[in-house]
Amino acid sequence: MQDQLKKYSDEAYEMVQFAANDIGQRLPGCDGEKKFHEHLSQKFREIGLEPKTEKFIFAPRSSIGGLPYAGWGGIMLAALLVLGTLGGRLNAQVGAALHFFAALYGIVLWVWVILSVFKYKTWFDWCFKQEVSHNTYAQLTPADGRYDYTVYLSGHTDTSWTLKHSAAKGSPAFIYIKIGIGAVSVGLTTALALVCMVCSMGLAFATSAEQLLSFGRATDVLFYVVTFCSPALAVGAYMLTLYNEKNPRVASPGAMDNATGVAIAYETIKFFKDNPDLAPAHCRIIAMGCGAEEAGLRGSINFVRAHKDDGMLQNAYHINIDSIADKDHFEVIHGDAWLCPHFDKDMTAMAFEAMKEAGIQKPGDIANPVGGCDSTPFQKAGVKSITVAAQDPAMTYYYHTLYDVPERFEKSVVAKGLEVVVRLVQKIGESRENI
Repeated sequence: MQDQLKKYSDEAYEMVQFAANDIGQRLPGCDGEKKFHEHLSQKFREIGLEPKTEKFIFAPRSSIGGLPYAGWGGIMLAALLVLGTLGGRLNAQVGAALHFFAALYGIVLWVWVILSVFKYKTWFDWCFKQEVSHNTYAQLTPADGRYDYTVYLSGHTDTSWTLKHSAAKGSPAFIYIKIGIGAVSVGLTTALALVCMVCSMGLAFATSAEQLLSFGRATDVLFYVVTFCSPALAVGAYMLTLYNEKNPRVASPGAMDNATGVAIAYETIKFFKDNPDLAPAHCRIIAMGCGAEEAGLRGSINFVRAHKDDGMLQNAYHINIDSIADKDHFEVIHGDAWLCPHFDKDMTAMAFEAMKEAGIQKPGDIANPVGGCDSTPFQKAGVKSITVAAQDPAMTYYYHTLYDVPERFEKSVVAKGLEVVVRLVQKIGESRENI
């Protein structure tokens, strides 16, 4: 099959080069991302498919893109603790008020982190600056226009803010340690704020000499704990503020993540248009570039919400292609650890078969360890979904950094990824013949 696909794999790599080198960074909602959608639309028209672009409004920094805010929140909490403790030495009510505000702020901060950063909920989007992104797709239907099911092929068009910890080219272990220190520091600061609130409010509103003495001793101890620990916790929280670089000029050019996914999705539908005899019977194929994936899967979330009742998701299968570059790390991603869903078992099995038939001897079998992928919204919407990747699962110097360039990996890896996806589409067709 490699010979049949050579022209298409060469074109896929050229598309990756164009996205990374000619367009460059494509942060969620920015002009670069819009240009890539326009380029994808033009490519669809070149092969006789009519593209459709759907725009949606989202908040780039409301999810994982805003994680540095948690670090700044930890620093602010540490400052409030010191102010509350010092104020409490002068006036118990002032100290209680400041510690109450600090504790409340810490709780709200963690609610946002858990729901928006870790669980990708859109509930807090209204609190952040809004931008516009897009989903662009085109469909290939059988010659007679009749189909029984749909296969979606998707890759995300946007790129990530540069991850400073990785861009420093430290060892993966050291990178995890720095991020871990930041997260633990913010957690300890919030816990300390809750303890300070209880003790300072107890002292301010004590109704007996015994309570006054008890809470007074506790606040004396906390005075020294806060005085000496808060600066250290603030320094630790600062590690999270370095999670990503705000300057868009040094954002990731996104060759691997994820121009490869978009290019492979496009070349797959082009291959089946040029070779209808190799396409599954009675199958509609839709290739799509999802926007704002790096901002919390906003493109795929908005797509399934927009089409949940119009029939587009009925009898559907979804192949998400996300980062095809590391030749020794082809893997089937069977779920998202943060977002909980397990992807379809039949799709997982077919993906393994497709990889082995493509000559990949021992494909990996992992759950997405950090963040999420566009399979999750489709799977939650009832679409059988899977993600295929070829990316080192460890945090590397090129993951979400300005070093994610096409020159880093070989054209043959993209070719292998294309073959895997083509074979997987055909396997879905074979499975449908038995229904």
